[in-house]
Parts: sequence; C-alpha cells; structure tokens
Amino acid sequence: MTMKGFLSDELLLNLRNITHANISLISKKCTHLGENQITWRPSKDAWNIQEVLSHLNSYSTYYHQVFLDKIQNTKFKNVKEHFVPSPLGRSAWRSMQLGRLNNVKRKFRAPRNLNPTLSPELIDHSAVINFIKHQEELITILEQAENVNLKKVKVPISISKIVRLRLGDALMFVIYHNERHIQQVKNILEHPNFPKKK
Repeated sequence: MTMKGFLSDELLLNLRNITHANISLISKKCTHLGENQITWRPSKDAWNIQEVLSHLNSYSTYYHQVFLDKIQNTKFKNVKEHFVPSPLGRSAWRSMQLGRLNNVKRKFRAPRNLNPTLSPELIDHSAVINFIKHQEELITILEQAENVNLKKVKVPISISKIVRLRLGDALMFVIYHNERHIQQVKNILEHPNFPKKK
C-alpha cells in the first residue's frame, strides 16, 4: 500500500492469490465430505459448511454478474497505476478483513435475504461444487479488471442499488468477505467434535 492507496497490479494479484487459496482449501477439504459433515454445526446458532458456502454463493450470484457488466460496458478503459479507495469503500472492506491472526475482528449479522438460516431457500445442495465454480469465475473477473480504471468504474452494492462503490473497493469487499467465511469453514473442519464421515 502506498500513500496514494494501492498499486493496481499488486492489489489485483493479492485478490487473485486469496481466491486461489479459497478454491484450493475447499477443493481439498470439502469435496469428499459426507452429508453428516457438511450439515454439522459446532453450536446451535452457528452455521454449518453448507450454509456458509450457500451464503457466499448467493453473494457471487449478485456481484459477479454486476462486475462483468460494469467491466465489459465501461468507457473507463484508462488503466491507472494506483487505486485510491473511497472513505466508504475503505470502511466496507476493512470491516470484512481478517485480523493478523486470521481472526474475525468484528462480527456482523448477515442481511436476512442472504442468511441461509433465516432464508432456507438459499440453501444450495451443490454448495461445494458451485462455490468452486463461482471462484474460478472470479479469477476471470479479476483478470478482466486489469483492463479498466478501478476507481472510475462504480458497482451498486447488494443491499442498496443507490450506494455504489469503486470497482477496486467492491472487489476487495467481496474477496475479503469470502476469505472471512472460508476461515469459518476451516474452523469448523478443525473443531474437535467435527464428525467422521458416515
């Protein structure tokens, strides 16, 4: 990070690396889980792996299409070496970033329409496969983002079409949000009571 924000290339590379790590972890650890494992909860109020990935898939369904539309239809093809976050954007993605020890610093309640325990229609019975597919799509989006101005392209957020973030901020928000929940999946997998496959 520089005084002016981020070097655009470095920022996009970092976001790609996080996304590759998420794909790798879910591919290795979750593709062979049994139904009893993917639906196991560490506590009564906690989400299970299927719910976590369904939640992320619902975000991907909204944001990936918007990212693609905005990137492909923008007139702002003048790539800038630096990306400077807006104050709103910075507070959005900072709130999602994991702490230094990969811990969740601030807890949030997911919006009702994106919370699989309150909106069971979000439950994706192919959550693992679809998560991997969505994340591979996100890698392509990040590659396409190299060809546009990360500051000038604006993205409406999922909870309010009026509020728009700079593309760079929106990409960070979505990818740090993914990383935060993949840490949650990791914690479930490492839980001492995590069941053996039936």
